[in-house]
Amino acid sequence: MPVANKVLVAGSVNMDLVATVSRLPLPGETLSGEGFALHPGGKGANQAVAAAKLGAATTLMGCVGEDAFGQDLRAHLLQNGVTCSLKAVQAPTGTAMILVDAAGENSIVVTPGANGWLDAAAMAEAPIHAGDVLVSQLEVPVPTVAALFKRGRAAKALNLLNAAPAMAGADDLWPLADIVVVNEVELACFAGAPVEDRHSALAAAVAVRRFPQQAVVVTLGRQGVLAIDGDQVIEHPGHAVRALDATGAGDCFVGALATRLCAGDGLAEGLAYANKAAAICVQRPGAGSSMPTLAEVEAAWR
Repeated sequence: MPVANKVLVAGSVNMDLVATVSRLPLPGETLSGEGFALHPGGKGANQAVAAAKLGAATTLMGCVGEDAFGQDLRAHLLQNGVTCSLKAVQAPTGTAMILVDAAGENSIVVTPGANGWLDAAAMAEAPIHAGDVLVSQLEVPVPTVAALFKRGRAAKALNLLNAAPAMAGADDLWPLADIVVVNEVELACFAGAPVEDRHSALAAAVAVRRFPQQAVVVTLGRQGVLAIDGDQVIEHPGHAVRALDATGAGDCFVGALATRLCAGDGLAEGLAYANKAAAICVQRPGAGSSMPTLAEVEAAWR
């Protein structure tokens, strides 16, 4: 059943240009691709679609260009149950150029385009209530995310920051986030120390936490997920599946986590659910098009 509160996402909307290759190329190397496809993407759009397909009343705030990609992405979001608050601007719709190898690992270059036009003023228009879950990432301007999270704090909503991709200036957002989700590469960047195993991941998570009540979640791909929540360490192992394409798996995880937190789950339960949803996502090509439905996750759960 749909949850009572809502998930409000402020974030990027991209068209993904995906090439499949036998392996990722070395610097200066040219490889022959094995396939090419266009897939709807953008971290914000992916997370919104994931939440909507899993039963959350979901709104996405973002910007697209006045071009064919923008029209196609708007249609994709609406078809997947996302309420769109998208502004068309005088800039090309954002794109991501993605290489996916035979093991499902990827390499991504994002061109922000219209996403850079999402401003703080747009955040003032969003209706926010206590119990809502506000989600954002770092593919839109940092001041925009800060404006949303400040409103979330005032309204007693839950602020969930996916601090990805890691970038300078993002430190200003961490004190505003109740939950921060990063992968091991992003965690190493923010901690300024290598993350190579469980012990170093936990140490880095503690180091980057800004206040005792803040939860830091670290996604570890095939190794699962770990988190620090107060004095508690939460861990869930990875699921043994054949990964086809890891693109969007982290976004699926974030959208699923937001959905369950919105429904009233605790962090440990939400992480277990999100871990299962992401395991389904990696078995499919593309990002936005690979997000599982509520029925699919429940079937896998059984």
